Amino acid sequence: MEYNIKDMSGFLLNKQYKLIKKLGAGAFGEIYSANSNGQEYAIKIERSDTKYPQLLFESKLYQYLNNQPIIGIPKYYGYLQQDNFNFLVMEQLGKSLEDIFTDNNCLFSLQSVTVLALQMLECIEYLHNKQFLHRDIKPDNFLLGKTHKDRVYMVDYGLAKKYLIKDLHIPYKDNKALTGTARYASINTHLGIEQSRRDDLESLGYVLLYFLRGSLPWQNLRANNQKEKYERIMEKKLATSTQTLCKNCPKQFCQYIEYSKNLKFDEKPDYKYMKNLFIQIMQENQLRIEYIYDWDDENTHRDKIQIKNTQESSEQQLPMLNKNINYSQYNNNRQSIQKTKTSSIHSINKVLKNSQNLNIQQQLNFNNKNSINNKVKSIIKKHSSLHYN
Repeated sequence: MEYNIKDMSGFLLNKQYKLIKKLGAGAFGEIYSANSNGQEYAIKIERSDTKYPQLLFESKLYQYLNNQPIIGIPKYYGYLQQDNFNFLVMEQLGKSLEDIFTDNNCLFSLQSVTVLALQMLECIEYLHNKQFLHRDIKPDNFLLGKTHKDRVYMVDYGLAKKYLIKDLHIPYKDNKALTGTARYASINTHLGIEQSRRDDLESLGYVLLYFLRGSLPWQNLRANNQKEKYERIMEKKLATSTQTLCKNCPKQFCQYIEYSKNLKFDEKPDYKYMKNLFIQIMQENQLRIEYIYDWDDENTHRDKIQIKNTQESSEQQLPMLNKNINYSQYNNNRQSIQKTKTSSIHSINKVLKNSQNLNIQQQLNFNNKNSINNKVKSIIKKHSSLHYN
């Protein structure tokens, strides 16, 4: 539930940041655009007396994630307190994928979804490697850059949680309240099971199918209250087989969902395998391995082609998803990729290089079929055609 903060346009923070206009609001508080010496910033605001403050924790996590330059994490500039408010100052970004999706008539092409998938996976993998879960994977929490409009950033770490404590995985627990957004929550999250890496990845699968399908089967369900709504969403998710959910989509989406749902609680995901599924889609559908999206206008498209065929300086190049990957040996068997390694295609080519030795036909271990609790059994009785993977 959103709460209102007085209009703070024109407010001067720390004699440095002038708040310009409100960009959005949520349960945490509000976010404003700000200016300091001609540079633009985004500033999240919450009341200092809020019952569940998040910004101090989130600011510390941004600091931690910003310890090394990384593509996909907004730059952090500071945490301040003034006039009974807490402020988190960070890099200002562009539109969220949810806003772009709405502007694009609520449908993305397979080209856009696969390009986004690889970048979003890279963001999640980086966070997991830093020993944190996001726990609220949804389109609103992925934004494109304002300067580099092709770059996908993952934001909003107020619900993040450390899953490794002194190199030990957090223990399995149940009877947990739902944390995150019900529409994209994993089935285990609905069942009250402690979240782990698998849940972020299952949520991402639902986000990608939302982009590709235009909607999810459990949207717009009627309910009298939030608890009932969450129950109905869970029932519909359980009653929808993976095959039905991924109908008319490339088979790799089904493989992705099944893989993420069958990970053990403390199992490290095979990120290479998951990325390679989307590389397969690109290969099989002869998609372009480059940052060209549905929402690009003709001028933007022409600019990208110009960048693609021109040797640019390192400052002008579009960012790489993982700077630690050496992709100098290019895959010459890919006829759809031009020989010039240009900035606009670096990110996905690195993923391809990282994946090329992976046996994509590997057999998945689906032996992690934990017993379904009584709540699920009761739902099964109500749905004779239920499939639970």
